[in-house]
Amino acid sequence: MPNTSPLAAGLTLQNRYRIVRELGRGGFGRTYLAQDIHQSSEYCVLKEFAPEVQGTNELQKAKELFERESGVLYKLQHPQIPRFRELLRVNMGGSESLFLVQDYVEGQNYFELLKLYKKQGRQFSEAEVTQLLFQMLPVLEYIHSLGVVHRDISPDNLIQRSSDRLPILIDFGAVKQAAVTAVSLYSRLRPLTRIGKEGYAPDEQMLRGQALPCSDLYALAVTVLVLLTGKEPYELYDTSKATWRWRQEVNVSRTLGVVLDRMLAYRPRDRYQSAREVILALQAGDPKVSQMRTINFLGSISNPTHQSSGSNSNRTLVIANSTKKLLGRHWKIVAISMGITLFVGITAAALVKSGITSWRPSISLPLPPGIPARNSEQDRPTKILKRVQALKISEAAFYRQVDKLFYAQHPELQGRSLTDKPEDAKLRQQWYQIAEDLLDKLEKRTNL
Repeated sequence: MPNTSPLAAGLTLQNRYRIVRELGRGGFGRTYLAQDIHQSSEYCVLKEFAPEVQGTNELQKAKELFERESGVLYKLQHPQIPRFRELLRVNMGGSESLFLVQDYVEGQNYFELLKLYKKQGRQFSEAEVTQLLFQMLPVLEYIHSLGVVHRDISPDNLIQRSSDRLPILIDFGAVKQAAVTAVSLYSRLRPLTRIGKEGYAPDEQMLRGQALPCSDLYALAVTVLVLLTGKEPYELYDTSKATWRWRQEVNVSRTLGVVLDRMLAYRPRDRYQSAREVILALQAGDPKVSQMRTINFLGSISNPTHQSSGSNSNRTLVIANSTKKLLGRHWKIVAISMGITLFVGITAAALVKSGITSWRPSISLPLPPGIPARNSEQDRPTKILKRVQALKISEAAFYRQVDKLFYAQHPELQGRSLTDKPEDAKLRQQWYQIAEDLLDKLEKRTNL
């Protein structure tokens, strides 16, 4: 049986990790703050895996399965995600304990920040939560591109890092899901089936155990509502009607309100299907997102709410999660003023200031309104964006289609993105031309 007593402060595991204090206790064991004495005594976090199973053999099998199932976490290499270092096997009084070791983040979580704000008689402003969205959405896009769904987004699982004030995403539900999977095979107890925080996770996750990328977007939107209003989710949600009644609590811009409402849609298929779609909607200014139509290239017009989030149709512009690795799906981020504002451009080459360097930027996204262009070339993508919005079609899907056509003409460029350097100027102009030609065809069809 696993050790049930907390580890004493000062105890050193494997001659390397010195326990500082216990941070908390979860369903499968305790979490500790420790110092890595091999790395200048820097702080790290040790998460213990100690399930209740029937015997030594079952415990060993559960641990082996947990180790295999949680291996996906080691793929996550992002500056806004604590690094997972290793799985540590430790002999504790004749029995083996398993610890997941990861980086420690110095800072306050957003629930603590909200409590501090309340003492000052205020909540988070619209500008602050919008900045939070722009800082977190690229992180979600990154993990979703790897097939990872966080499952447990909430204010206390976002830490504002002291060193740069960026939000850091912690406590991945994948760790808990791996534990559930392992224990469900060997436990004498009825295994936990719900991964996620009550009020934050949507019903498909809490009731059916189905976690989708749009489930994370739902939880992020609830987090924003809590920060904006200072109220708990149960105070903002009408369970009898399965609707959110947050607008009576706070006034926000039309754009943010429409985006939040769609992120919070009850049915998964009615939400945005990717973090990028949310970013585009926020940048667009004030589109009638809920009335947006999609146009396929066989000429039919449909409403995206009638398309299943699991659709694999190869005829429509709306590309669901099954094609999530189609061409590049990445951004450029630049530091502006006191915060980090998302700067999405067709000519991005790298992520600057924020330190996000783990993916390639896309060539296919125009600059958002309000950010000055470097030169007159910016007029062209701005006009393209306005034409796309006038058609009321999915911007994300349109740009993906342009990318597809562009790469078909330039197969030698597959795997790399355009930059804002002079040597790529001709290629940028070709991309603009493809987008404009496609818009000409779509506009003719809508005028027929």
